[in-house]
Amino acid sequence: MASIKPSVPKGTRDFSPAEMVKRNYIFDTIKSVFRKYGYQQIETPTMENSSTLMGKYGEEGDKLIFKVLNSGDYLAKVDEQKLIERNSNSVASAISEKALRYDLTVPFARYVVQHQNEITFPFKRFQVQPVWRADRPQRGRYREFYQCDADVVGSDSLLNEAEFIMIYDEALTQLGLKDFSIKINNRKILSGIAQVIDKSDNIIDLTVAIDKLDKIGLDGVTKELLEKGFTDADIDKLKPVILLEGNNTEKLASLREALAQSEIGLKGCDEIETVFGYIERCPLQTAKLELDITLARGLNYYTGAIFEVKTNEVNMGSIGGGGRYDDLTGMFDSKQRLTGAGISFGADRIYDVLEELNLFPAGSNQTTQVLICNFDKEGELYSLPLLQQLRRNNINTELYSAGAKIKKQMEYANNKNIPYVVVIGGDEMQTGLLTFKDMASGIQEKLTADEIVAKLNRD
Repeated sequence: MASIKPSVPKGTRDFSPAEMVKRNYIFDTIKSVFRKYGYQQIETPTMENSSTLMGKYGEEGDKLIFKVLNSGDYLAKVDEQKLIERNSNSVASAISEKALRYDLTVPFARYVVQHQNEITFPFKRFQVQPVWRADRPQRGRYREFYQCDADVVGSDSLLNEAEFIMIYDEALTQLGLKDFSIKINNRKILSGIAQVIDKSDNIIDLTVAIDKLDKIGLDGVTKELLEKGFTDADIDKLKPVILLEGNNTEKLASLREALAQSEIGLKGCDEIETVFGYIERCPLQTAKLELDITLARGLNYYTGAIFEVKTNEVNMGSIGGGGRYDDLTGMFDSKQRLTGAGISFGADRIYDVLEELNLFPAGSNQTTQVLICNFDKEGELYSLPLLQQLRRNNINTELYSAGAKIKKQMEYANNKNIPYVVVIGGDEMQTGLLTFKDMASGIQEKLTADEIVAKLNRD
């Protein structure tokens, strides 16, 4: 029987120890900022019932959900006529009752409804877990990837939107990014624009087109809108709004003028202005906050603010996004309609950005601080109390087992980027003065066990 070449499914990856240290650096940084702002961590299962997920992401989203076959003879209960007709959709619902989660938002909504009697509202939660999408893999897009979400549900205060901006600013600054933009828009403004040109029924067509302005330019947007039934007169009215210029204050003033006849559009302007007012009192460290009227992501469920974060240092898609939704829980409980807002960090894209910019901190590719080397079994036994002493002082330490040549042990330290080595030989065991070597500089010292602990704790 021919051997099978080992591989992983397209769009998935293994992560080496060095990569995991870097990934955990990202996760730990983001989690620490979430906690600082009062968010608490939850986790939900890898699988959800298919009924929980299907129909929540639109027709295209439903196609990207990975379905899990029922256990046992999954074809036993399928109507034979369905098999003959080869209708994959009807067969799928019969043979698969569970699916891998597509995002963290819908499982969060399910969690809130299911645990509503145990939750204190407003409920501020964060979640860092993998999700799965049957998408076409490409640079920056995977079939299995992590999402880092923070949501607050049960509060309509615009302070939440302002704090999300601060969270993005603080976390990405801590990760070392020096030039990134947080773009903000408001669904109500987009609704107002559609209203003033009498195209409220075509708001999706309108926003899908203007969302592509960066990619296809004004001519491309115009062509797409004309194909969707918009007139030249409509587009003439849209142009000054789509091509807004100036700072955020000037853009808002222009919008107020253009949306003077739209109550909902002016309300959107008011909400944006309120968020800007909060940020003025809590200045950002690094981020550029930009009102971008072409931003229209997630329009099917966002009802207020819409966010998108992009780095200006690397050619990469968005590294974060989110917004305000008026009815998170309505998909599961029509009686309890809770407003909420949330954001997500694109951890995998952030990893690629930090890697390209060489922003991971020195030493982030090593977890062991000290390797204890020895010449023989006697040296190995002598090393055990030192091993425990170092570990009890929170110093990550390994002991190389007896029998290998010192050269091989040193190569092991070099290959794992272990910064310090302690060598235990006959002289060391007799005097208690241990050879302590800095692998970067090559400098060696004779130190007692207590002195080694003290030196490493200082470093």
